Amino acid sequence: MRPRIRALTLRARLTVLVVSAVAVAVVAVSLTSWLVTRANLYRQFDAQLQAYAQVAAKSATPAEALTALRTTDHDGGDTGHGLGLTVQFLNAAGKPTAVGGEASAIPVGPEAHQVAAGAVTVGSEEDKIGSDRYRVWIAARPGGGAVQVARDSEGVERTLAELGLWEFGVGFSVVLAAALIGRAVARTALRPVETLTAAAGEVARTQALSAEITVTGRGELALLAESFNAMLTALATSRDDQRRLVEDAGHELRTPLASLRNNIELLIHVQSSSGLPADDHTRLLADLDAQSAELTDLVGELVELATGDRSPETVEPVELGDVVRAAVERARPRAPGVRFELSAAEAVVRGRPAALERAVLNILGNAAKWSPPGGVVTVTLAAEDGVARLVVADEGPGIAEADLPHVFERFYRAASARALPGSGLGLAIVEQVVLQHDGRVTAANGEPAGARFEVTLPRDGVS
Repeated sequence: MRPRIRALTLRARLTVLVVSAVAVAVVAVSLTSWLVTRANLYRQFDAQLQAYAQVAAKSATPAEALTALRTTDHDGGDTGHGLGLTVQFLNAAGKPTAVGGEASAIPVGPEAHQVAAGAVTVGSEEDKIGSDRYRVWIAARPGGGAVQVARDSEGVERTLAELGLWEFGVGFSVVLAAALIGRAVARTALRPVETLTAAAGEVARTQALSAEITVTGRGELALLAESFNAMLTALATSRDDQRRLVEDAGHELRTPLASLRNNIELLIHVQSSSGLPADDHTRLLADLDAQSAELTDLVGELVELATGDRSPETVEPVELGDVVRAAVERARPRAPGVRFELSAAEAVVRGRPAALERAVLNILGNAAKWSPPGGVVTVTLAAEDGVARLVVADEGPGIAEADLPHVFERFYRAASARALPGSGLGLAIVEQVVLQHDGRVTAANGEPAGARFEVTLPRDGVS
């Protein structure tokens, strides 16, 4: 049954659930109503029959009893068909002595024997006389023995059968109406879901992430529509960033590749002609080596940017002071003309050690590139309330005001930096890593000169 239900549409499942709930409620109410009505009818029937038995017990013969009962009952009609009663007298031994009324005889059961013997004063039984079901009340007679008064319960049973048919008809109509209403409600309630489905199908078909669902009302479906719109916006932004990265990378790769090709063509041409002076040959090979290294660095940084969000490194507690010291040690051989002054406090953060070291190394490399010969790069790591603050300051010319808003953009290079080596991706990688660690990085001009980069990261275990 469950696989069949799961194969239904959501609208059909909602309709089935509504109909099932209504059907259970209708059955419960109808059954309870029928049982309560049955109990009340039989209670009234038995109460009247008991009163008849007490009147008959005072009569001398069944005929007198029936006459007395006819005068006390207001239903009218004769004794055989108006009241439908049978009166039977019993002696003290429980043997029938006289009978009158509709039936020829009433079976004498254990209750009748006990009343006739004087053990109890009243009793009741349910007997079948012929093909009819009778309810019997027994009452003790003043002179000994007992009287049985029986009445066919066909009228009560017929009333209950009619009531059952009516309740079945009304219940079936209610369930049918619930099915129609449930289908209409399900269609109305699921219209936003159908809109979402259509929008998702349109996006899958056209690859157009600009589609947007109009959000109406409040509640879960409105929140779902808002989340879908936010997802489309995020996907569109991600795709735009990816396309821009590819376009920028293609633009940046074009120059070193063209230079490499020209130099290689020159070498081939020279080798096939008269040769090249040794100095020019050495210089050409050095250019090829530098361009190859530049191209390698550019490809590596592109890969870093593209895979930064999916780094295989696990996040763990990291002593940031150790990371900064390791980065400074790696930066010193790369910039022999620059002095690095380090002051690092102990500060534990949660993050990826290699990514953090790469980010710090990129900041140090940028500071060293802009430092004058013999310049000093000051590196300070402080552990403050809840955060670890890393400040890197150099003694270079600083950052032009027009360039400050763009220093962390991919491939952005200031006019003064275009003659210097570099891909324009180092600081973009810094910002990506810092944001992945829930931190913040800023760039500003120092006092009295130079550039100042500040990284703030939340400390582990400090709130």
